[in-house]
Amino acid sequence: MKRYADLVAEALSRVREIMPWDLRERLARQPAPLVLDIREPDEFEAVRIDGSVNVPRGILEAACDWGYEETVPELVRARERAIVLVCRSGNRSALAADVMQQMGFVDVVSLRTGVRGWNDFDQPLVDGEGRSVDGDAGEQLLASRVREDQLGPS
Repeated sequence: MKRYADLVAEALSRVREIMPWDLRERLARQPAPLVLDIREPDEFEAVRIDGSVNVPRGILEAACDWGYEETVPELVRARERAIVLVCRSGNRSALAADVMQQMGFVDVVSLRTGVRGWNDFDQPLVDGEGRSVDGDAGEQLLASRVREDQLGPS
């Protein structure tokens, strides 16, 4: 039986990753990549990289293709465009990048360390209103919230 960590490790064997400083450099160039945040809508509303587009992981495949209620035209048209996938820590984005490559997207990478790493690198974040979120507040919003009962048997 495969576990979540196994699936992520397999995806990472096929997916390229970049670090937060690489993303900063890419965003300064033209054309800038599409930053695709695949976290859940409530996570995205709380704190995000300014200018990123939210497509939750649960609807990604349909969002990447024509003819579905979840279709995101900007994303479907981006098959040849540079795309940087982000999540909180870099695991979900690795899985999403793997799927998008299978769907024919040619230049997708995952942000290693995710939005947490972006914040740790002191890069700007905004909230759902577009207001700046300082690093300490970002750290609190991005902190892991694993409960004791979620840790499993000891």
